[in-house]
Amino acid sequence: MSRPTGRPSAAAPAPRAATPATALRAPAPGWAIEADVVVVGSGVAGLTVALRCAAAGARVTVVTKARLDDGSTRWAQGGIAAALGEGDTPEQHLDDTLVAGAGLCDERAVRTLVTEGPDAVRRLIATGARFDADDDTGEILLTREGGHHRRRIAHAGGDATGAEISRALVEAVRAAGIDTVENALVLDLLKDGAGRTAGVTLHVMGEGRRDGVGAVRAGAVVLATGGMGQIFSATTNPAVSTGDGVALALRAGAEVSDLEFVQFHPTVLWLGPEAEGQQPLVSEAVRGEGAHLVDADGVRFMRGQHELAELAPRDIVAKGIMRRMRERGAEHMYLDARHFGAEMWERRFPTILAACRTHGIDPVTEPIPVAPAAHYASGGVRTDLRGRTTVPGLYACGEVACTGVHGANRLASNSLLEGLVFAERIAEDITEGIAAGAGPAGAAERTEGPGERTGPSDPHATDTPDALGAPAGAPLLASEARYEIQHIMTHGAGVLRSAESLARAADRLDRVHDDAAAQLRRDGKTAEPGVETWEATNLHLVARVLVAAALRREETRGCHWREDRPERDDAVWRRHLLVTLRSDGALDVRSTDSEAFPPPTTPRAETESRP
Repeated sequence: MSRPTGRPSAAAPAPRAATPATALRAPAPGWAIEADVVVVGSGVAGLTVALRCAAAGARVTVVTKARLDDGSTRWAQGGIAAALGEGDTPEQHLDDTLVAGAGLCDERAVRTLVTEGPDAVRRLIATGARFDADDDTGEILLTREGGHHRRRIAHAGGDATGAEISRALVEAVRAAGIDTVENALVLDLLKDGAGRTAGVTLHVMGEGRRDGVGAVRAGAVVLATGGMGQIFSATTNPAVSTGDGVALALRAGAEVSDLEFVQFHPTVLWLGPEAEGQQPLVSEAVRGEGAHLVDADGVRFMRGQHELAELAPRDIVAKGIMRRMRERGAEHMYLDARHFGAEMWERRFPTILAACRTHGIDPVTEPIPVAPAAHYASGGVRTDLRGRTTVPGLYACGEVACTGVHGANRLASNSLLEGLVFAERIAEDITEGIAAGAGPAGAAERTEGPGERTGPSDPHATDTPDALGAPAGAPLLASEARYEIQHIMTHGAGVLRSAESLARAADRLDRVHDDAAAQLRRDGKTAEPGVETWEATNLHLVARVLVAAALRREETRGCHWREDRPERDDAVWRRHLLVTLRSDGALDVRSTDSEAFPPPTTPRAETESRP
């Protein structure tokens, strides 16, 4: 993929929204700022990219949907996996990851993760992150989680690892003076006349100079927007996880892959049949420390289903829970850790203990009711080993990306490590490109002519609607469509899927869009542009892709469970599904020839570049 280069010619056209026919309907930007790199997201992936690029002299702007310290990372409980312990090796970590990924991991990507991971964690510690350590030796304390054959999970604050990592990175970003735009929903990618990334449009929910729709002009855009769990009624994801990064990438023409592989965390606190939205997670580390899964009679039903019993990979445990629930006609199972005692609960799992007690459950004296809920997207925007997507200048990192590391099912606690390792690789690629061009400013030079870039010194200047693509052809969905989409996905594409349920979900999703399109044709009206309607529209697009891929994959593999196709079929389906969005809004779904990703279709194909 081509890197940021030097100054464009005076005749270069103004930046435009990538695919006007599918771009979100939004007002023309009323302000614009310039940078070399714009990072969208403030979790471990986004902030690591920002820090590394800024340290190399690049002008960086971080855009985040909520506050800077409110990224998805802060919700991570269990920890970060790396071969840090005595006797552990990257090769053993690789083996566990490949097994969990059910035949679809890209081995080169996994090897990159496990070999570069330990040093990346040490650099994170040098940045200021404090992990739990032995009082006497100072050695980092390690625990086990599902799918790991060794203790290799570093944790902080007992069960508050993500919050500690977020704290350290946010403090470092603020100390470095990196420009940040908070409470901002990214809308669409901007491209120049050659089809290269030129920045993003965004809507800021604030007051003052940066308010309403604006633009950040940059030669490199890094998507680190987190997950899409809000397409389901019950999820561990925060309310902001509406698939915005994947939707933006699709509208920009990028490929996404493996979106059917949504991991349902086996042990989410069950709050009743009507509970919706973000649900409290009960970390896998609780089972790693010896908690047991039991039914209402106290029977440990995971015994005999896998050699690791409760510590089997997440897809196996989730399926085991669902099977037992069906057998018993129950709405949930139980996680029993009463034998921990009060002192261990308070020291090791204070966050989980407090969450349970808030909902009237005391794990010290009673089992915890649990059931699977949507947790993590193993697929996403397809990238190579340097985070480059199939759109020049557009990168993706963290949960929004599909690097090939996770395959059909993510190994526990590999997510934070993936964000960390591939963020460093992205930063290296971007800064090398800037250095090879006209210096840091070479990534975001001025463009002459209509739609000339406007900087912070002129906050009220605007680009023409034609330059930045305000009107678009596709309708926006009303805010209430969000709940309809969640209901459709939960019942049609949840833990248990079939051709019938998925076809029904696809039909209902089409009707949601068709009704809005009919109103637009009939009345010339669509839902008013705004955060809730943009989010609903993004959720709808991501849901369509997931259902299309799940329908196409006629097998059970990893966290994709087809009741009508219960067996894994390596001969036909040990391959990835790639999806792109056409300008007319239709989806193109095709499969790769093997478990390896094909070479990139963008310039600068190198040996290591294999999205």
